[in-house]
Amino acid sequence: MRLNGAEVGFYGDTFFMRALVTGGGGFLGLYIVEQLVARGDSVRVYCRGNYPRLRELGVEVVSGDIRDAAAVARACVGMDAVFHTAAVSGIWGPWSHYHGINTQGTLNVIAGCQAAGVLKLVHTSSPSVIYDGRDHCNADESLPYPETFHCHYPHSKMLAERAVLSANSGTLSTVALRPHLIWGPRDNHLIPRLIARARSGRLRQVGSGNNLISMAYVENVAAAHLLAADRLAPAHVCAGRAYFINEPEPVPLWGWINRLLERAGLPPVKRRISQPVAQFAGAMCEAVYGLLRLPGEPPMTRFLAAQLGGAHCYSIAAARRDLGFEPPVSVEEGLRRLEPELRELAKR
Repeated sequence: MRLNGAEVGFYGDTFFMRALVTGGGGFLGLYIVEQLVARGDSVRVYCRGNYPRLRELGVEVVSGDIRDAAAVARACVGMDAVFHTAAVSGIWGPWSHYHGINTQGTLNVIAGCQAAGVLKLVHTSSPSVIYDGRDHCNADESLPYPETFHCHYPHSKMLAERAVLSANSGTLSTVALRPHLIWGPRDNHLIPRLIARARSGRLRQVGSGNNLISMAYVENVAAAHLLAADRLAPAHVCAGRAYFINEPEPVPLWGWINRLLERAGLPPVKRRISQPVAQFAGAMCEAVYGLLRLPGEPPMTRFLAAQLGGAHCYSIAAARRDLGFEPPVSVEEGLRRLEPELRELAKR
C-alpha cells in the first residue's frame, strides 16, 4: 500500500520501513541499524567513516558530511523514516564546530525530510538541553530550556531539538529522544576514557559520591527509537514532543563507576575532591586553555564538575505511557555483555 506517497508494508501492526540512519556507523546508530535489519526493514546509512559491520549487515551506505545540505537531501529521497543520530559531543571546542554539526546538520536533515516527503523523523537529543546548573531529581519533560549554557554541546543540541519539534506537521511527524549517559558494548567514548583515567590514577571522585544519576543501556535506547518511529503519526500524542530515555531507577554515580571498575578488574576510586574545588579547578582550566589555545580538552571544566558531582536523574513515565517503552535488557545483563570489553580496556 501507499501512505502519503510512500510504499509501505505491514508485519503485525508495524510498517516495513525504508529507514535512513544518519551516523549509522556510530555507537548508538549502529545498534539502531542492527535492530531495524533484524526485523526486516530496509536500511540506508549516511555516515563519514568506513564501517565493516555495515557491510556485514548488507545495508546501503552513503558517504557524506551532515553539514552538506545537498548530500543529506539526496540521502533522504525514498525514505519513510529518518533516525538522526549523527552529532558531535564534548565539553570543549569552538562554537562553529558544534553548531555546524549538531545544529546546522539537523536543519539539513529537517529540510531533506521535508523536500523528500519523509513521513517520520526521530531525533536523538540529550538531557543536557535542559540542564540549568541545578540538580535534577526525577525530573520530567516539563523542564524548560535554560537561558544560558555551560558549554557549546548542550546549546547546539538544544537548538537542534527545538528545530525538530517545531518542524512537526501534518506531513512530517517528529519526535526527540533524550537518552542519558548511554553505556554498553562498543562504546568508543565514555567508558574507554573512564577506564584510561582509572588506570593512570587520574580519576577523582567529585563530591560526596552519593549523587544520583540516570543511565541508559545502548540497546534499550535503540529499541526506544524504533518504538517512537512505529508510533509516530500526525495524530499521535508523541508527535512534536521530547522524551527522556533511561533505566527506570537511578544509581549513585560513583558507586556505578566503581562497579564498572570492579568488572574491569581495577581498584575503586579512593581519591576525592569537593564539588566547589572541582568547579574552581574547571574555571581555571578553561581560562588557561582558552588563553593559551592549548590542544585537546581541559582535564576539568565547570560543566564536567557539575556532571560528576551533581544529581541528574529523569523520569521515563512519559516514554512508558506514550511510547510503550520498557527497557528490554536489564542492567545486570548489560553489565555481563560489557564485561569482556571492560577487561580488555583495563589491559591496554
